[in-house]
Amino acid sequence: MSTHILAASKGEVAETVLLPGDPLRAKYIAENYLNNARCYSKVRNMLGFTGTYKGVPVSVQGTGMGMPSMGIYSYELIHEFDCRRLIRVGTAGAFLDTLRLGDVLVAVAASTDSNFVHTYKLPGNYAPSASYRLLSDVRDAGKSTGIGFTAGNIVSCDVFYEHDPAWWKSWADMGIMGVEMEAAALYMNAAAAGVDALAVMTVSDHFVTNEKADVDERERGFTDMMKLSLETAIR
Repeated sequence: MSTHILAASKGEVAETVLLPGDPLRAKYIAENYLNNARCYSKVRNMLGFTGTYKGVPVSVQGTGMGMPSMGIYSYELIHEFDCRRLIRVGTAGAFLDTLRLGDVLVAVAASTDSNFVHTYKLPGNYAPSASYRLLSDVRDAGKSTGIGFTAGNIVSCDVFYEHDPAWWKSWADMGIMGVEMEAAALYMNAAAAGVDALAVMTVSDHFVTNEKADVDERERGFTDMMKLSLETAIR
């Protein structure tokens, strides 16, 4: 089967899929955590793999950066490959001084400045949120693994390099934990299709302290996030 973006056959993608933005993070997860992982798609070098984790089929699919890209991949995974549990694993920039570089964030909701929601023709403002089932599962996974996380609201933004350097402060004033670029689109696609979605992220940048993780840390160093997401995936 070939869609606009993914080149896979029915049954090659598991019902549960982890969604890192970086295809090399997808490769890293497949090689280090999945048993008998096999690459099912290399289109645009956006790698996708399926294997098993503790005996449960799990896929991991790179999605690229931004809501348009996440929107395409998550849509095809849901509607063409029958994926029912989608977990974003990525990075976020922290807005709160209570957070530290390397902390794990779980997005209960994803505020956004994007117009992605226009496709649904809703008569008011929509609040994209995670599914309760996956929120319950990640809570249980955190307890069983001892991996701590902070849960709350994040914001998914369209612009990476904002013109106003203080743009983030108004979001922080509303208790927003941090920023990333994909979760809101994932949550909207999942809600429209009636499937479960969750975003789990590691703090890679800090807007208060100006700390930044290096490239290698971003690709390979966020093992707590990966383990927590995999344990959530198999529940």
